[in-house]
Amino acid sequence: MRAALSDLPLTLDDVSFRAGGSAILDHVSLSIEPGAPTLIVGPNGAGKSSLLRICMGLARPTSGIVTWGGRTESRPLRRAFLFQRPVMLRRSVAANVAYGLRQAGYPYGLRRNRVRELLDRVGLLDHADRAARSLSGGEQQKLALARALARDPELLFLDEPTANLDPAATRSVEEIVLGASNSGIKVVMSSHDLGQVKRLAGEVLLLVRGGVRERAAAPVFFDSPSTPEAAAFVRGDLIL
Repeated sequence: MRAALSDLPLTLDDVSFRAGGSAILDHVSLSIEPGAPTLIVGPNGAGKSSLLRICMGLARPTSGIVTWGGRTESRPLRRAFLFQRPVMLRRSVAANVAYGLRQAGYPYGLRRNRVRELLDRVGLLDHADRAARSLSGGEQQKLALARALARDPELLFLDEPTANLDPAATRSVEEIVLGASNSGIKVVMSSHDLGQVKRLAGEVLLLVRGGVRERAAAPVFFDSPSTPEAAAFVRGDLIL
């Protein structure tokens, strides 16, 4: 019996990415394995979003190789991506999740119950019949998470998903992300919020000017940073 294909480990081998004549990522090599969330941090313009897009397969590197489970085929098998500003389809909350299930090839006869399960998981079951675009920003982000989880991902990429949310909505989204991680989903997430990184990260990856400057388990990163850039970031200093 053939083993099910996996997108893990995700490996970047000497990956560079250029856009508009500028180097966005510069010779990045890393491997993402199953485990606790990986939080990507760094100053604005460091390349965090580009790195996530390349990891998802939404962008192609200018040079270098990306593999998912040893394969170079970029079609996502069990990967999902959550944007900072999610796009809501012009339909109900439940129909947005049903669309995600349909895209994932979920059997039609099982979709209704699965929609309810996913909406309950993110705390939106009572809003199932509302227009998705009438939701608050935090509720839309939770719906986007439900839609991403409909793909049954083993890799979930999140690009600063709480950047525009108030503290209560941020806490709700973080709880869903931690729940996803605890269920075995590998979370790879960018964030500019040091408090959030401390709350969520199993490991931290610091990106500066398109290059990986430090990667360490979260306690080590915060307590014993080994590079000047990491020490400055932990102090809250500007990194130029």
